[in-house]
Amino acid sequence: MAIVRINLLPHREQKRQARQRQFVSLAILSVLTGLLAVGIGYGVLQSRIDNQQSRNALLKTEIAKLDEQIKEIDRLREQIQAVIARKQIVETLQANRSEAVHLIDQLVRQLPDGVYLTSVKQIGPKVTLVGYAQSNARVSTLMRNIDSSPWVAQPELVEIRLVPAPGSTSGQRLSQFTLNLQIKKLAAPATPAGPTPANRPPAKGGPA
Repeated sequence: MAIVRINLLPHREQKRQARQRQFVSLAILSVLTGLLAVGIGYGVLQSRIDNQQSRNALLKTEIAKLDEQIKEIDRLREQIQAVIARKQIVETLQANRSEAVHLIDQLVRQLPDGVYLTSVKQIGPKVTLVGYAQSNARVSTLMRNIDSSPWVAQPELVEIRLVPAPGSTSGQRLSQFTLNLQIKKLAAPATPAGPTPANRPPAKGGPA
């Protein structure tokens, strides 16, 4: 009986090579899959980064606009404050424009005989008078006149002393005085209301 001999080496080599090709294919596929996943992840991440950078740029632009608006508001506020300050100054000047006239008029009216002034100084409502009087009694008369004035009040004697009369060669002496007073703030008189139809007197000859 004859013995049949079969050589399995080429078949085994072919299987080994097939397994190697399959392994290489799987490795390449795995690498490609990994690269694809990395690429997709990088693309998504980069897209998010770009989106966030766009938002940041938009926020910076809007913040810059708000900063400019805030600066403009500050400038407007300063201008408004300056206008208000000027308005208050104008209102003060308008309210006090007649004070100097009334003050001079009252000083002329209230100065008794034998008293004359050398200095009149006003700081706000306070007025300081410096002058000479023939006697202390005339200074007292001046203070009483100020008390009765409708425009000035609160006379306060700061100093009074006897001094030689200016330019006198006969040894005459006068009372030099310093006097403070206040300008009154008078309220504007109320405008009388006219008669209403209910209390208006009937015309002559008409029905009662």
